[in-house]
Amino acid sequence: MTSHQSTQSMKPATAAKKLGVYLEATPAEFREGVVTRAELNALQAEPPQWLQDLRRNGPHPRPVVAQKLGVSIAGLARGGVTEALTTEQIEALKQEQPEWLQKERATQAEVRKEAARLKARDAERS
Repeated sequence: MTSHQSTQSMKPATAAKKLGVYLEATPAEFREGVVTRAELNALQAEPPQWLQDLRRNGPHPRPVVAQKLGVSIAGLARGGVTEALTTEQIEALKQEQPEWLQKERATQAEVRKEAARLKARDAERS
């Protein structure tokens, strides 16, 4: 008896999310097809030039923008950032330091500080 291994595939949106890239900026052949687990692994192991360029220059999806700015995704929305941003735009925001960004970074720092405090407290209890 032979065993048949089914090929796992995913929608392009899922693959783009796993790759950390903005779907609309990917090549048409990527957006219009399906991506198998093996293809995703190959893209992660040896990214083609288009993927390297997207990761370096953007446009970046909101989770990546939030991470690069040191704020939450909700903080981006509160700051009025709803679109994907390029690396250049992110760097410009870092230089400008608008009031909303300063406030959201402070909020994020407090959240991290509180999470660390709770983790330390829980570690002491165990």
